[in-house]
Order: sequence, then C-alpha cells, then structure tokens
Amino acid sequence: MKKLNLNKIPRPLQYGYSVFFVLLIAAGCYAFSNFLGYQVAALILLVSVSLIAMFFDILPVLLAAVVSALVWNFFFIPPKFTFHIENAEDLLLFFMYFIIALLNAALTFKIRAIEKVANKKEEKEVTIKLYNTLLNSLSHELRTPISTIIAATDNLQADSGQLSVPEKADLLAEISKASLRLNTQVANLLNMSRLEAGNIQAKLNWCDVNELIYAVLNRLKENLGYRQVNIIVEEPMPLCKLDEGLMEQVLYNLIINAHLYTPAESSIQIHSKFSSEGLVLVVQDNGNGLDPSEINLVFDKFYRSKNTLVNGTGLGLSIVKGFTEVHKGKIVLDNIPGGGARFTITIPAETNYINKLKNE
Repeated sequence: MKKLNLNKIPRPLQYGYSVFFVLLIAAGCYAFSNFLGYQVAALILLVSVSLIAMFFDILPVLLAAVVSALVWNFFFIPPKFTFHIENAEDLLLFFMYFIIALLNAALTFKIRAIEKVANKKEEKEVTIKLYNTLLNSLSHELRTPISTIIAATDNLQADSGQLSVPEKADLLAEISKASLRLNTQVANLLNMSRLEAGNIQAKLNWCDVNELIYAVLNRLKENLGYRQVNIIVEEPMPLCKLDEGLMEQVLYNLIINAHLYTPAESSIQIHSKFSSEGLVLVVQDNGNGLDPSEINLVFDKFYRSKNTLVNGTGLGLSIVKGFTEVHKGKIVLDNIPGGGARFTITIPAETNYINKLKNE
C-alpha cells in the first residue's frame, strides 16, 4: 500500500485544508462547550494545530495557529461572539495560547523536517551498503570467471605440444563454463537495470513451451553436467503467446538457481501444464528447501540466503519475478513436504485457438 504524502498537496489547498480542519474541530468543541469549558477547548485546538503541522508546510500551519487562536477567542472566551476580553487572566491566557500555538506549530514542523533529513540519511546509508555489497559480490563474481578464462587461455597459448587432447578439451570446457557464468552476471545486471527503468515490455509471439524448456536446458548442458533433470509436460499443450526471450531467462535463472543451491545428488523437475488460470510452469528440486523466514525475501533485489556458501549477486530471482510480472503473471515459492523448494509460475497467456478446440 502506498503511503499518503500530504506534502505534495499544492500550497493553496494546504491553506484551505488547514483552516477547514481548525473550523471543523472548533465546531465540534462548540457543540459540547457547555460540558468542556473554554480551557479544554483550547487544548483540543492546540492538538489540532499539532496534527496539521505533522503533514503540511510551515506557512499553512502558522495560519492554522492564528485562526485557532482567533476562533477560540471569538467563540469560547467570555464574552462570546466578540474579540473583547474583559478578564485580565483570560487576556493573559489568550496571549499565552497564541504564542504556544505558534511555537507548537513551528516546533512540530521543525521536528518533522529533522525526521525527514534523518530518514534520507538512513536511506542513503542503506543504499550505499547495498551497492557496496553488490560491488563486492560483483568483483568476485566477475573476477573468478575472468581469471579462469585467462588461466585456461594462457595454458593453451603456451602449449608446445605437451598438452594431451583430453587436457585441451578440459581447458576449453573451463573457458566455456566461465564465459557462460560471466555472461549470466552481465545479463542479470542489464536486465535489472531495464526492469528498474521500466523499459521492458513483453513482445508476445506464439511459443511452444516444450521447445522453450529444451532450449534452456541445452544452454545449461555444460553447467548441469550429470545433474538429473526430469521434464513433465501435460499433453496436449497449446501454443502460448509469450515473450520467448524473457521466459527463457526466467527458466534459465530458476534452473541454475536450483542447480547452485542444492546438493549435487539432488534432482530438478520441470513441470508444465495449462489450467483455467493460464500457463503453469513449475521448477522444483528435492534439496533442503529454504528457511521459512526467507521465503518472502528471496525475490528482493540483492538478497542472498544466509545459509549458503554460494557466491552471487542476489539478482537472479528478482529478475524472474520482474519478467513474470511483465507477462502479468505471478510466481509463488513454497517448501515441498519432505524436502525441496518449488517455484510455481502462472501466466494468463493466450493460447492457440486450434489447439484449444482440440482440447475441448
């Protein structure tokens, strides 16, 4: 829910609202003036000025303080309905009220200004901390694959016929894996920048979900190695209107996430089906699952699990959520009873009309 920001109300309207609020409170006090007395009415009006000072600029607040003093004098201090004050004590009380109302308004506004500065400073410190974390993570994430590529390339260039064919193949495989890792990090950064700028719109085209899944697995073939991946496709699956590039990245990030954050012996399952809500894609594993307290945090930008030793920037799942929402879809994460994590994506995708007829 968005926070109501009353400071963005134009200044002329602030003047009007301030006076209206004071008059409204004064009317309520006047209706019960026989029970309250004019001293209690003064306290209530002072509180109303303080409330106005919590939201509006200083000049409308000062106007409210002046109006409240005049209204209190005219309607509450005897004799009523005149600005004349007969009693010296009441006259002193009126001037004290006037001064206190002005000071109260100014001090409350000043306190609010100080709180704003403190909040901005705190937000700035949090932002700096986040970006320092990101830079530290990036320096490792980028340096590691670059170092691997340089070392493997140097070995290949320095080879004078001593390296065997399998050894050369291993070095080339290292270069391939490191390049893929480097490309993933750069792609995540670019994608997050595009999401934050609001520059991403889904370019919908007819897409075969089966081909999409296998295309992603083919890209990850070197990374997954001997990891068991089970694919379940409920037939018949209609063609769906999706942005194939964005959805490839969604599946890529989810599968690589399951690969990196589960034990090597764990399996990954990809399940696709079509329901009344639209296309449903499920990526799950049978690893250790997540701490329940982290389930609502993993999609936050730069967030990384506290219990993992895997390095990363904490952007992969944020991008998954962002790209899913670009399709007007939603993603849900839950732990599987018995062990494992399950990501369920639901997208209200348009389906191929001919296939829909066949399904019916």
